[in-house]
Amino acid sequence: MDQAAIIGVGMTKIEANKAGDTFADMVWEAVNKALDDAGMTINDVDNVVTTSNDFWDGRTISCMAVGDASGARHKNASCVEGDGTFGAFYGLTRALSGDYGTTLVTAHSKGSESISSLITNAAFDPIYERAIGMDMITACAMQATAYLDRTGTTPDQLAMVSVKNHGNAKQNPLAQLPMDLTVDDVLKSEMLSDPLHKLDCSPVSDGCCAIIIANQARASKYSGRPVWIKGVSFCSDSYFLGDRDLARAPSLAQAAQSAFAMAGIKDPATEIDVAELYDAFTYQELMWLEAMGLCEDGKAGSRLESGDFHRNGRLPVNPSGGLLSGHPVIAAGLIRIAEIVKQLRGEAGGYQIPDARRGVAQGVNGLCGQSHCVWVLDRDNQEKEIG
Repeated sequence: MDQAAIIGVGMTKIEANKAGDTFADMVWEAVNKALDDAGMTINDVDNVVTTSNDFWDGRTISCMAVGDASGARHKNASCVEGDGTFGAFYGLTRALSGDYGTTLVTAHSKGSESISSLITNAAFDPIYERAIGMDMITACAMQATAYLDRTGTTPDQLAMVSVKNHGNAKQNPLAQLPMDLTVDDVLKSEMLSDPLHKLDCSPVSDGCCAIIIANQARASKYSGRPVWIKGVSFCSDSYFLGDRDLARAPSLAQAAQSAFAMAGIKDPATEIDVAELYDAFTYQELMWLEAMGLCEDGKAGSRLESGDFHRNGRLPVNPSGGLLSGHPVIAAGLIRIAEIVKQLRGEAGGYQIPDARRGVAQGVNGLCGQSHCVWVLDRDNQEKEIG
């Protein structure tokens, strides 16, 4: 692929309820942080992509609520409804099109103003499935059961994901839920839908993220430190849950394989230094690791037990605390990208991974990981042989 880089990132603090902030307030904060980070003004941005969702925002044409705050006045502006990684994918294509040198991408959500069970229930087919009353938690509980049954992963190993990520969040000043937990704490927390306890599930949060993508000609023009986009891919699976094997994630496997091949990576398990994955539920971190080829199939739980995915392990996963420590829906995946940018620049503070050179970020759309978007980022702009 042609060369492009992320040259600016900005994030709000993730909170349970930003009662004093509107959607536009959050976006204004994140955009100005990204501009400052890149050493740019809004006049240096060629076009804008906003990422939002009418259901989560409680209004139609939800992008209109943040257009002005995103600096879209007198610019070509587009909107994407879904996770921020997909909005960033669209922003990347614009930066590489030859028509725009820089693209600002924003993603926001205020879960505090939503009833998540009603919103995610509406994702089901209205004729055959919605009336059953399922939501994201109950659907993902089905997937967790299928995954545990297929791989032999244990509830204790799921709980270890929560312990690790909430502990990591203690070093992240933007995280919502930094906590010291034990496996017993997780297993004794309220059972929401077997086998998922409350501490196996991410909170629904408020927050916003913005990134600035530049093509190669513009990436070095400003004072921001570019992090290079080496591989990107997304893939979708069947909409109906009954048409999928919920114990596996073939769409993620395909997206990851394509992104790694584009980046010239032959063995992601050894060539990736840090990963920020979409851990909306504890089982997902383990399941996604296996599907992406970052771990042997069925072995993520035991690898976690041995410490491989801790901050000081072989492959640190979600050193920021991940979604389990704060989950602003829609913005969540874009935050994963921004966190990898911080790691590769050496700007992650207390949760910095030493000498991280290459990282992967992942975003998800749809029920039980229907669609996945995978980003491979590198702090160097050296061409690598594609195998």
